[in-house]
Amino acid sequence: MDLFSFVECAKRTQSIKALFDLLVSCASEEGFSEVAYGALTFAEALRLPEYLPPAITVNFPPEWCDRYFERKYRVIDPVVRRTPMVSAPFLWDELAKQYQLQPGEQRVLDEAREAGLKHGMSVPLFGPLGRVSVVSFASPFDDVDPQDRMSHLSALAWQFHHAFAEIAQPKECGRDRVAALSEREKDCLRWVAEGKSSWEIGKILNVSENTVNFHMKNASRKLGAANRMHAVVKAIRLNLI
Repeated sequence: MDLFSFVECAKRTQSIKALFDLLVSCASEEGFSEVAYGALTFAEALRLPEYLPPAITVNFPPEWCDRYFERKYRVIDPVVRRTPMVSAPFLWDELAKQYQLQPGEQRVLDEAREAGLKHGMSVPLFGPLGRVSVVSFASPFDDVDPQDRMSHLSALAWQFHHAFAEIAQPKECGRDRVAALSEREKDCLRWVAEGKSSWEIGKILNVSENTVNFHMKNASRKLGAANRMHAVVKAIRLNLI
């Protein structure tokens, strides 16, 4: 399922569980059937009785979830600890290369892999007032390539996050009002939705890479988006592209 189809299905979804099931289904098509979504900063935790706290929605192996919460791994989980410090999706396997992980942090990653959570990746999701959430994807297979799927999974994560907010807190999430987008800004957004880089978009539109970045920056500002993928998601939901 492509991003546009996901958005249309998400728009018709009225329950958080159905929305999460949709995300799991789409991620599974990419080889990443293990998914978790949770808020890392919040005034009041939004929790559902059918899911383990503090995650809002999770379908990781039950045995791993039990072990994780019983041993309070959330306190030393490098994914939880590092997510607020990065601005882009990241691979769990790369954490040890980028940071000097403590023994406890490395143990969480090693045990997660043993539990069947292989080739994990996480997408930081930033909201107003410093709110931070995260969607994590993992695969039970050894031969998947998370780097190759990162762009699409990141887009799905942002869309899920946006749709979740509309269902969970409808009073705070009325229809967005944005300044009109230029045709060039819409063109750039459409190509970003197709997974194209700024350099590739520049070649397609016969403009410089800097010009593409300029249009994307303006579009993100008008849409009140945290990054270009968030901008694409909001533009699609508003039927602007």
